Amino acid sequence: MQGDDDMDQPVRERFDTIIIGGGQNGLAVGAQLARAGHDFVILDRHPKVGDRWRATYDSLRLYTPARYDGLPGMAFPGPRQSFPTGAQMAAFLQEYAERFALPVRCGVTVDRVRRDDDGTFVVSTAGRELEAAQVVVATGPQLLPRLPALAADLDPGIRQLHSSEYRNAGQLADGPVLVVGAAHSGADIALDVAAAGHHTHLVGPHRGEIPFDIEGRPAQLILPVLWFLATHVITERTPLGRKARSDIRSHGGPLLRVRRADLTAAGVGRDEQRVTEVRGGRPVLEDGTAVDVRNVVWCTGFRRDFAWIDGLELGSDGWPEQHHGASTSIDGLYFAGLLFQFGFTSMLVGGTTRDCGRVARLVLRRAKSAKGVPSPVGAVTRG
Repeated sequence: MQGDDDMDQPVRERFDTIIIGGGQNGLAVGAQLARAGHDFVILDRHPKVGDRWRATYDSLRLYTPARYDGLPGMAFPGPRQSFPTGAQMAAFLQEYAERFALPVRCGVTVDRVRRDDDGTFVVSTAGRELEAAQVVVATGPQLLPRLPALAADLDPGIRQLHSSEYRNAGQLADGPVLVVGAAHSGADIALDVAAAGHHTHLVGPHRGEIPFDIEGRPAQLILPVLWFLATHVITERTPLGRKARSDIRSHGGPLLRVRRADLTAAGVGRDEQRVTEVRGGRPVLEDGTAVDVRNVVWCTGFRRDFAWIDGLELGSDGWPEQHHGASTSIDGLYFAGLLFQFGFTSMLVGGTTRDCGRVARLVLRRAKSAKGVPSPVGAVTRG
């Protein structure tokens, strides 16, 4: 017979595995767990599968052709040499989740992950908690937009957007645009803004570029070679890969699609200086030049936030300590989709199948070796 104290305890659903994040990484892990008949659920904060891709800027296209962009058990539709848009990727993920009947719960934001003394993970969401023997964090490499503190000092009349907010040039005020940050999104957005007729200036250090057009005919011969190198050579196993990981995690990788020649041809002003201060409400470069603009698009990246995972150890670079996705500090905790999780391709859709396949195998192996019989799917226990 249950006492009054027991009845006051919250009801928790229990699963063997909870996957946090329903993007390509969470779905790829989930599809392989589903194939094995594993008990799991996927939690995603967006209203609909694929919404993260729907929220990208309109001109975005993947950096890998469709032949590399499929997920386990499903090729990406369309011509193999085409480069999918963000909208096409969103539709693909939605279809993928439906085809494999993946148990995705949308509109669920995870606030905290902790581990009880008995080893059970407790995943807290708004108003409820779920239990699991294992947790896969598939929220991607970056979480929170990063803005420099000086952004608050700009003249209120200057329209400011972070790259995560930018969709198209229609959001901008008439007049010149300063794009700050010259990595992938900065170059893409600068080209997009210039094409809409804005006088555009792109500032920030140059980190190198691929010396050919990734969509040109020669690329069809070159890309397979580069893909092999990115998959098998530029990984955590080699000195070259470990150096690349440090470089990419600290300041981004080389430009893959838009090159300096493309920016010049589009009339984009290019300066490798940083914005270091604000004077009279205007952004000022390192050499003291004040830039007179009506808009600033901050392509300054994202800051990592893993504070919601209790007890997680981070490396000196601020990234979780892990091996092939398995946390080295918390048994039963895994990651999918970290920047350079294993190699260069970890940050591309084309690297999802390999990285997530490893994570899924580790989850299934641990579940198989665990003592006792896992709870039935959707079983309810009292916490």
